[in-house]
Amino acid sequence: MNLHPLHSTLLQRKRPEDVAELIIGLLKDDLGVKERLLLEKAAKGSLRKSIFGYSSMSQDFRAPIGAHKQVSKAAELFKLEGLSTQQADDPELVNKFIEQVSPLLKKEIGQSDFLQNRLNREGRANSNLDISKRQYNKRWRLLKRLEDKLATMNGEIKKSEFEKVAKHGFSHHIEIDEFSKDLNSACFIAYYNARCNLRSEFTIGGQQRPFDDIADMLLNRCLGVKKSFWGKTSTSEIPSKSNWWAIAHVYSAPNVIEQLTEDQQGQLLGKWTSVLEQLAQMLSELWVSNDIARDTMIVKRGNDSSTWNSTAGAWNKARDNWMNLIYALGLDYILDDLCFGKALRLMAADVAAWHRSAGGGLEPNTVVWNEIPLPWEIFNGSKSCNKEKVVKACKKAGLDPEKSGWIAPREVKVSEFRPTPELVHGVTVYNPFLATVLKRHKYFSGKTGKAFDPKSN
Repeated sequence: MNLHPLHSTLLQRKRPEDVAELIIGLLKDDLGVKERLLLEKAAKGSLRKSIFGYSSMSQDFRAPIGAHKQVSKAAELFKLEGLSTQQADDPELVNKFIEQVSPLLKKEIGQSDFLQNRLNREGRANSNLDISKRQYNKRWRLLKRLEDKLATMNGEIKKSEFEKVAKHGFSHHIEIDEFSKDLNSACFIAYYNARCNLRSEFTIGGQQRPFDDIADMLLNRCLGVKKSFWGKTSTSEIPSKSNWWAIAHVYSAPNVIEQLTEDQQGQLLGKWTSVLEQLAQMLSELWVSNDIARDTMIVKRGNDSSTWNSTAGAWNKARDNWMNLIYALGLDYILDDLCFGKALRLMAADVAAWHRSAGGGLEPNTVVWNEIPLPWEIFNGSKSCNKEKVVKACKKAGLDPEKSGWIAPREVKVSEFRPTPELVHGVTVYNPFLATVLKRHKYFSGKTGKAFDPKSN
């Protein structure tokens, strides 16, 4: 059975409706009546069945721009073989190219001060560089730009990785061989991954929860739980072929973690702890470079809110998985000495105003955020925070410390499937053509919208 089309959705932002359609084609006659009806509830909204047949929303994550332009120019000037476009997207290959080219100009990598690090006429003569000062400077500046581009690429790749982690955990790291070990597991992973990748909506009513009735049904197939059309439940032994290791990369609820071996549980805990360490460092850097209003967490002009929010989202996703694991392994006593807080996202001023107009005050989680040390301060050891301190802050904010997810895994509730909305910067637009036009004219973007020009369409 060819699972490559389904596996490719793990690297994309396919709509759940389109993934559900793929799953129906794979499971076919193995579906019960209730299972098929649930999947068809979503699949009837697939792009193939839609009257429009397309979406204005990209079905891919934003990809970092590679160094093909800079590498090609360097190859031309130094008369060397360059890199293909795909190769120039790989930082390691770009770095090797720089290491190959720099000695030709007697340039030390990283020594890029234009006034201090260039060779003068005597230095060029002693290095047997038989080129004019103008040609030398041209090549030297190009190598500097190439090094700068490599640094930018590494930063953008890290941001792209964290953006994916914030949405769906580690599912984009599941290789096809692992993914193909069990069909039911693959179907749950792909569908739940698509649900996790839904874009945020402009609302004060809360976002869609990814674990819906279809995800619940697909996970039950992995657990050996079947529900009849009339709602009766029958449970057999948990299928031994279910791929819980792969499932845990995207969904780490207790009933999944308990299916893993001790070695797998330890590996996963180590992976999430490492990610937390990396994210703490990046959050710290963003905090220093952005003048963020900690007391309200309302975005201000000059804040890089998109990078902060994606990084904060990745921290919270990693923290949730870390919390799930330490509870599943009976290690929750760690929280008595070490308890990381959540990282709050920046809120748009218009959303905050909307919330106030509806009778809301300061978001309770913001109170806790202001009462306890910042996540990176705890991680780097400059400040300490434990469960007792977090519980005290939650009580001050009027929050249940466990149900709110500050000191315990959050309860997973099954929501009802809801069709994927067509969004323009979080605002629902019911026609994809109109959505495309509104995006092009910067409507709902927070920037000044452009007037419609019929001649440009």
